[in-house]
Parts: sequence; C-alpha cells; structure tokens
Amino acid sequence: MSVEYDVTKLQARVRELEERLDFLYQALNITYAPSNSNRIDPRIIEALQKGDKIGAIKIYRDITGEGLAEAKSAIDALAVALS
Repeated sequence: MSVEYDVTKLQARVRELEERLDFLYQALNITYAPSNSNRIDPRIIEALQKGDKIGAIKIYRDITGEGLAEAKSAIDALAVALS
C-alpha cells in the first residue's frame, strides 16, 4: 500500500465521520459551537499583567510547542490586544 492510498482512505473516513456528525447535529437539533480552543491560558494573562513578558513567552511555548520567535510574536500581539 502506498502513502497516497492511505491518505485517500483517511480522507474518505474523515468525510464519512463529518457527515455522521452533521446528521446527528440535525437530528438532535444541535448547533455546533467551537470549543474554547482560542481561549488564552490565564497564566499567560497573569504573567503579562505582572509585566513578565518572558514568563508569558515560556508558558506559551510550553503549551504550544512553538519556537521562540513565534511565541514572542504571539505574546507581543496579545500584550497589545490586552492593553
């Protein structure tokens, strides 16, 4: 079996599962609402409120696995948004 075959098979399975979920949502009259995945970890906010940007970056990196530059950019943007 090739990798392309495996990927195609997985894509078909994901489509099938999505269709089943859509069916269940409709049958149960449920509206999908995304989880709080975009919620900011309170430890990051607390660190920024204390002026500890380095600590906030460390927490962000621990949570996301991002590199230093990406984490710094994200925390800088968050600090601006919170101010």
